Amino acid sequence: MVKEILLLGNPQLYDVSQAVKQDELSSLKEVVDDLHDTLMDFKKRYGAGRAIAAPQIGVMKRLIYMYIDSPVIFINPSLTHKNKEMMLVWDDCMCFPDLLVKVERHKTCSISYRDLQWIEQRLQLEGDLSELLQHEYDHLDGILAVSRAIDGRAFALRSQKKKGKNAL
Repeated sequence: MVKEILLLGNPQLYDVSQAVKQDELSSLKEVVDDLHDTLMDFKKRYGAGRAIAAPQIGVMKRLIYMYIDSPVIFINPSLTHKNKEMMLVWDDCMCFPDLLVKVERHKTCSISYRDLQWIEQRLQLEGDLSELLQHEYDHLDGILAVSRAIDGRAFALRSQKKKGKNAL
């Protein structure tokens, strides 16, 4: 079911999510279905969206749903081995769909997590995927991209993306 996405200013977005316990796995199917439906609805309406964290729909659990070519569910993820080399990106978020924020993210990192069978998994991430999972992981800790802005001029409306010599 498509759920309402919490928007910038909602205090719940700043709360730290709780770990998923193994005995909660059976109740996650409905949440995963809701995350999928909400992500696909957002993608249809805005033409963007590759992943969503459970707190964005008010479920305060450490759960990320990513759909690029196929679904990947990250339960209790942990980011490690963050490369010191950073990249500047214009970050967007479903919680503020018309706003872009310039942030620094690690070029590469690793993510460890459990899948829906509670099996430990690990992925090496680089570039866009590294940035994406760092963004979603931040949601689990109550951190929004606006809190990571590089300075006071690091904000732009999506509508300004192609305007002027200082275009995004």
